[in-house]
Amino acid sequence: MSRHHAGAQAAPALTDPRMAADFQPVAQALAQHWPDVKLEVCDSVDSTNSELMRRARAGQVQPTLLVARQQTAGRGRLGRQWLSGSGLTDDDADGEGASLTFSLGLPLAPASWSGLSLAVGVSIAASLHPELRLKWPNDLWLHERKLGGILIETAALDGGRQAIVGVGINLGARGDTGLARAPAWLEELLPGIDAPQALLRMTGPLVLAIRDFELRGFAPFRPGFSQRDALMGAPLTLSDGTCGIAQGVNTEGALLLRTADGLQAITSSEVSLRPGPVPQAGIPAS
Repeated sequence: MSRHHAGAQAAPALTDPRMAADFQPVAQALAQHWPDVKLEVCDSVDSTNSELMRRARAGQVQPTLLVARQQTAGRGRLGRQWLSGSGLTDDDADGEGASLTFSLGLPLAPASWSGLSLAVGVSIAASLHPELRLKWPNDLWLHERKLGGILIETAALDGGRQAIVGVGINLGARGDTGLARAPAWLEELLPGIDAPQALLRMTGPLVLAIRDFELRGFAPFRPGFSQRDALMGAPLTLSDGTCGIAQGVNTEGALLLRTADGLQAITSSEVSLRPGPVPQAGIPAS
């Protein structure tokens, strides 16, 4: 396995002690649920996921929660750029509001990896606010607008795999992004919330959820996802042109889509809420 060459990417700069002190309650919460997890807060990094992937490939696999004030090359699903403001501060001069970006890296050995991003989403949404919804497979939504996203990556280890669970959440108001739908931000629901407070809400439940997923898979999280399913009953168009009506997810976390050819389980696809032909009436549900 290739190792990260020194100097190929500068190590993230650790933040000032005052800012780090704001996250001490998070460190304490981690210690209660998973004492081996180390908390790191940095001022700037290209991507928290990329940094932990580099460490894993170099053999550095200590469980770590890496929080970034700013990501200069944040990534979302399918390599899309994740635009973050200056993170742990208030509004930016360029109009980008505060955001929270972090990644949790740890060895994980579930029987199946299917549905991990959904389980993470269920935990985060439940920790933050009851109005939050989940858009399959990895988005947090508020009132049909994207509030945040989840990116799961893995690196092979000797005898196992290192999971990297990346999360990005808009905290403050966002500027004009040119997107078809303006993004949402957490302060709409929780005025005044900052990054340490938001992370503290999520940390303990998230660690417990990941450990539960490792033992039992996605099935126990399915009811929680169904309660927050933003796509249930919606007409969808997949990236391959398939149209249908969303019918929730199965026990493996696959999207169930009622199409003209019957009920299909979708495991990997781009999903749009663009209007599409509605399947003919009378198609059985299963």
